[in-house]
Amino acid sequence: PLQPAPRRIIFYEDKNFQGHSFECNSDCPELNTHFSRCNSVRVESGAWVLYERPNYLGYQYILTKGEYPDHQRWMGYNDTVRSCRIIRNISSVFRIRVYERPDFSGQMLECTEDLRDLADHWHRHEVQSAQVLDGTWVFFELPNFHGRQYLLEKGEYRRFTEWAAMNPKVGSFRRVV
Repeated sequence: PLQPAPRRIIFYEDKNFQGHSFECNSDCPELNTHFSRCNSVRVESGAWVLYERPNYLGYQYILTKGEYPDHQRWMGYNDTVRSCRIIRNISSVFRIRVYERPDFSGQMLECTEDLRDLADHWHRHEVQSAQVLDGTWVFFELPNFHGRQYLLEKGEYRRFTEWAAMNPKVGSFRRVV
């Protein structure tokens, strides 16, 4: 069987890749023992979701390969990163359906591309349920890929709470490529 490509992310306590660093190549439910704050990140391979709290809780930040010299570059609200995990289901095919009501009812919008402003295609900035048919997607609370981020992997989400949101507000979404 084909082995997945190695994945690697490096966390730095200070901005611009300075200070104490910690290298990670697997899911980690508790990063607190490795560093106290995180002000820059280098994703050397793979796609990752970082969490503000241990055990994959709190604000989510989705990072793909690249350099993030300060926490604003990944739209971090602060310098707190307490857990991380690898996004495993990276695909070349993308399809998502969003619904205005829970349980896949009401008006439906199907997309295969990034959507910068949901209101351009939809009558509101709310999504009550979603089906990820192909690929992995990120919902953003605000238009232009800003605000809180929520990772949606292939599957069904009957209510917004199932993608860990506090409310159904979705301003934009994009594919994890």
